[in-house]
Amino acid sequence: MASNANTFNNITSASKRGSLVVTDWHRCKDSKEYFSKIMQKKKRKIFGLLESPVMPPHSPVDTVHYKIFLSGKSGVGKSALAAHLAGKKIPSMHYETTGIETTVVYWPVKLTESGRVLFFRFQLWDCGENALRRFDHLLPSCKEKADAVLFLFSFTDRTSFDDLASQISKWNESSGGLVVTLVVGTKFDLFMHCDVSEKDVRDFRETWQLPVLRTGGGEAGDGLDGAAPLLNCLAESLWHQDCVAARHQTQLWTAT
Repeated sequence: MASNANTFNNITSASKRGSLVVTDWHRCKDSKEYFSKIMQKKKRKIFGLLESPVMPPHSPVDTVHYKIFLSGKSGVGKSALAAHLAGKKIPSMHYETTGIETTVVYWPVKLTESGRVLFFRFQLWDCGENALRRFDHLLPSCKEKADAVLFLFSFTDRTSFDDLASQISKWNESSGGLVVTLVVGTKFDLFMHCDVSEKDVRDFRETWQLPVLRTGGGEAGDGLDGAAPLLNCLAESLWHQDCVAARHQTQLWTAT
């Protein structure tokens, strides 16, 4: 969170979680200037590690940076989800990620309370299951300074759903500091082959007190409507976490 410290200078009190960002802002007229900076010929721009959207001098926008780790069994769709969120073409064939792959996603967000606009820069870290087993140093590298973790399961693979409890427990045992935790069910559109029921999801949510998001396996399209729910939820959760941390830090300064 250190790289985002300058964005909290004007924070008063954080709004109740669930109302911090305008969730359908990408459909509003006043968002066009900002979303045009992540689009090219009606498709999402692909950003490298050192690239970023360029705004005109009269409209400067702060960027907040976050590292997101994608966790899940082989074949659940981690690479496909990263491609989907970045607006990339989703691979038609599954292949095992041989090491660590990173994907940069920029997403403009309007804050509900202040009307302020921020660019959220999500760096998605994806590592193949076999590589994690073979090389002990990979998982600590993925976890280091992570701001959020997405635990993935596939609606077409019951074993990936049953494995969630083990994954979350292992993460909680070794993770330090505040980390946003979300669960994402992939291939939700393949309902004819669904191995995980709505009751299963409800029971899991009640037991673990974690939000469960759903995503399909279709084409990326323009990368806005399809990706917006998950990206906005991620931005909301991370901003809420940072606001709480900033407020806590302010209280400590006041107390001393």
